[in-house]
Amino acid sequence: MMRHLMVLCICLVMFGFSAQAQEAGASQPAYKQYPVIPAFPLTLVDGHKITKNDLKKNVQTLVFIFSVECEHCKHMTEEIEKNIDKFKNIQILMITPFQPELMKDYYNTYKIKNYPNIIMASEATRQIMYFYDLHYFPGLYIYNKKGQFVKGWEGTARLDSLTAYLK
Repeated sequence: MMRHLMVLCICLVMFGFSAQAQEAGASQPAYKQYPVIPAFPLTLVDGHKITKNDLKKNVQTLVFIFSVECEHCKHMTEEIEKNIDKFKNIQILMITPFQPELMKDYYNTYKIKNYPNIIMASEATRQIMYFYDLHYFPGLYIYNKKGQFVKGWEGTARLDSLTAYLK
């Protein structure tokens, strides 16, 4: 009887730890639970749809979630453009939760077409915001050459902080 009681206690304790671990995991944002570039369909400026399968392979990727109205995003875009040589071997995927029509003005203002390593796209369902649990723009997320998450920032980030993770 004592042995059964002891086994029961051990099982209850283990179940409690397991439940706590599951709850802790569930509270993490999706990008930490699934540390790969998300596969949401994205709409390019010209209206074409792409997914992560259309991105370059074996290249580090900076996912830059931005708002077309955000001053911090505009400043980060300008900083990247001024220092584009530091990103020459990096694929930059700029994603906005705004409609493609609003994105076009941003695309033209910053002459994104002049930067072949920058892809700008709209994800107007806003699922990207939930995936990254993003509360403040910009969201900046670095993925290695295998597409695995390395480091992320929400809100303003210094350029040297970003480039420290880029190879």
